[in-house]
Amino acid sequence: MYSSPMSPPIVSSDVTPDTPLDNMNLNWREKDLPEKERTKHVHRLHPYLGKFIPQLVEIFLRKYFLPGQTVLDPFCGSGTTLVQANELGINAIGYDISAFNILICRAKTTKYNVEKARVEVFDILNKVRSLTGTNKNQGDFWDQSFASHPLCESASRYLRNWFAPQALRELLTYRQLIDEGDYSCSDLLKVVLSRSARSARMTTHYNLDFPKDPQREPYWCHKHARTCQPTKEAFKFLRRYSIDTMRRIEQYAALRTNARVIARHVDSRREKYPAIDGVITSPPYVGLIDYHEQHIYAYHLLGLNERRHHEIGSAANGSSQKAKEEYQRDICEVFARIVKSMSRGGYLIVVANDKANLYGKIADMVGAEVEGIVERHVNRRTGRRATDFYESVFIWRKG
Repeated sequence: MYSSPMSPPIVSSDVTPDTPLDNMNLNWREKDLPEKERTKHVHRLHPYLGKFIPQLVEIFLRKYFLPGQTVLDPFCGSGTTLVQANELGINAIGYDISAFNILICRAKTTKYNVEKARVEVFDILNKVRSLTGTNKNQGDFWDQSFASHPLCESASRYLRNWFAPQALRELLTYRQLIDEGDYSCSDLLKVVLSRSARSARMTTHYNLDFPKDPQREPYWCHKHARTCQPTKEAFKFLRRYSIDTMRRIEQYAALRTNARVIARHVDSRREKYPAIDGVITSPPYVGLIDYHEQHIYAYHLLGLNERRHHEIGSAANGSSQKAKEEYQRDICEVFARIVKSMSRGGYLIVVANDKANLYGKIADMVGAEVEGIVERHVNRRTGRRATDFYESVFIWRKG
């Protein structure tokens, strides 16, 4: 096991296949690795709780993979492994049980005609402004739109509860325009819409991850240290995130390669895997995060297929001994299937907060050789979470 070497925190771009594990100080502080670097280009296309940082992925891609090889992430989440692999010319395959996660992955990794995407992103924005602005025809449009919108009957209770009328009007208009338009970057537009909806909900500014009830009255805001009002409109967010999205897409377009990227909405326990060279992944935690609930607004707004009851380590199942044993079996099922498709000598890099000590047994059950474990302290600057948090990087090898 390797942990907290006295050397300075490692720089990801300095890593080579010959870099020793015991030289890897992964305990970055804010001054070593500021938030703007941890959320560079498309990595901040949409907030996602529980993802690992791109620099961590880059280090192990550089050490254990070569351009032209193929890395798999069976729990690809918001696509960090896929994005970084492509940047290094490594083919990547990602699977996830969450439809929204796969939407984010595809929005991040699609190779866009940037100029065409820019035209489309601002075209739909201008149409929303025109259709929901102060003009004499907007009332008729809205009445017809609201009555005929495919999401309205099935999701209007949730949407009406969490969004002020004007915000809901703007969001559903944007969604209808995506459905009716012939946009080449529709996944990207859906991510802009979802990110805007996240911010436009009637909740406090400091609790956007898992708000329990709508905030309808003014409140003291811990984030801004003043009294704030509940959000009443969405258009300002649509505009803000349209601008930010295009900036990030342009930044990544200058870095990406022609390496192949595949993202599929599947249950990794049931999948038959193609030939791969290795794995880099951060599996779900046991009983901690409801990965569907954190994006519940997107499922309602976009009409996505929700499969939360199929999540491994589902938060609803808690963290009892029974839940932990079921979690181990499920993770083992995934890795056992993967190992059959891996090249001999290939690596499985697994990043996990293993406070329940589950992964030693998982490695034994899968039959993997443990080459090393690197412990790291996680910088938790974002949000209101101030407690210390540690995670392990398990380096396993197929014998």
